[in-house]
Amino acid sequence: MTTVYLPGPALTPSSDAARPPAPSVVADSGPRDLGARLSRSLDYDGVFAIVREAVRRTLGLDRPGLGLGLSSLPPTVGAYWPVTGNLIVLNEGLVAAMRSHAKSTLEFNAFVYVVLAHEYLHSLGYLGEPEVRRATAWVTRAAFGPGHLATSLAEGDLWKLYPFLQEAPGGDGRSVRVVRGFDRESTASYIR
Repeated sequence: MTTVYLPGPALTPSSDAARPPAPSVVADSGPRDLGARLSRSLDYDGVFAIVREAVRRTLGLDRPGLGLGLSSLPPTVGAYWPVTGNLIVLNEGLVAAMRSHAKSTLEFNAFVYVVLAHEYLHSLGYLGEPEVRRATAWVTRAAFGPGHLATSLAEGDLWKLYPFLQEAPGGDGRSVRVVRGFDRESTASYIR
């Protein structure tokens, strides 16, 4: 079984029912530092480091050692994580479409952040799509605040916010290209 980031209804973390279990740690700093980091020019690992920090701060959960692959997937699939696997597979057609349409570095990074956060939360045990969409929105709001672009994307539906994604080039996902240097935070001490 695999999980996928699919288009769906906008979800907001406005009610207690929409929230994941109470965090076991309290955020040690405000949303400004993560927001400032997300505005910088980053590679996939840089965005993923922000994802991990946001989840760690809000939920107290962490999972080191994940990898990232890029594949040509149908435009209705943002990414997937095979249950019990250690590789998130990101739709390179959607990434390319977003890169060409994004009006800023922040907009592009926020898009990648939301898709990676969604799949990372799957890898932490949030398996149902409605559950993981709520958790992604809740973590993002807690990490960045209600007025941040990443929060708007996490609480919305990426395919409705960016209709051009539906027309992105797609494929069958038969080949996956592994991204080197991903999740360096958890491998830096033994892989160089």
